[in-house]
Amino acid sequence: MSGSGSTKTMGVLTVGALVVVTAYTAALGSNGWLWFGWVVLGLVTVAMVAARGN
Repeated sequence: MSGSGSTKTMGVLTVGALVVVTAYTAALGSNGWLWFGWVVLGLVTVAMVAARGN
């Protein structure tokens, strides 16, 4: 199952991005574009998980 590996990678990337965006927000203040990008990344990850389940 090659899809499983890419989905896991996307999950790790999404969590890593959340940590980076949170650290950036804590250090330098909120950036709406960073949060927007993270939400889009999260939605893509959720879509990949949902597609793998079907």
